[in-house]
Amino acid sequence: MTETQLDIQPEMTMEAIMEVAPSAQRALFQRYHVGGCSSCGFQPTDTLAQVCKDHNLLDVNEVVNTIVLSEQVDKTTQIQPAQVREWLAAGEEFTFIDVQPPSEEELVRVEAAELLDYNNSAKYMEREKDHRFVFICADGDRSLDVASYFIGHGFTEVKAVRGGVKAWMESVDSNAS
Repeated sequence: MTETQLDIQPEMTMEAIMEVAPSAQRALFQRYHVGGCSSCGFQPTDTLAQVCKDHNLLDVNEVVNTIVLSEQVDKTTQIQPAQVREWLAAGEEFTFIDVQPPSEEELVRVEAAELLDYNNSAKYMEREKDHRFVFICADGDRSLDVASYFIGHGFTEVKAVRGGVKAWMESVDSNAS
């Protein structure tokens, strides 16, 4: 995917950019700490040029390239549910984690995935940087955020289940609990 395929322009609103590049907010937060909280946030109606100016990001083209690269990383980070099922069936070593918060207990869970230990999430950071992690959530968005977080901390074998539990149920196991 190239910049021209995404056609991101500095005068576009952030809302329009996030429609063509859903990973844009995640990319801006990871690289520049922009958009993750109220003090560094932006409005959907702000243009990319304005966000760059407001956050002392001098090179709009660099920011556009960061967004484009993030879209590419998202695509390579996502994995199909069937591939995860194959790894499970083959007994391959990896940690499969459901990142749905405990407050969403009524949601459907994948039995093979352990629930993320929100009280001791630092324990995952103690693993070798080449340890394989696979994250899953309800629809694939939150797990992609978590996967990006791990990648940002130097982990090299990180995947997020494309489509989350919904896709898992449709393609792998309609009996997920």
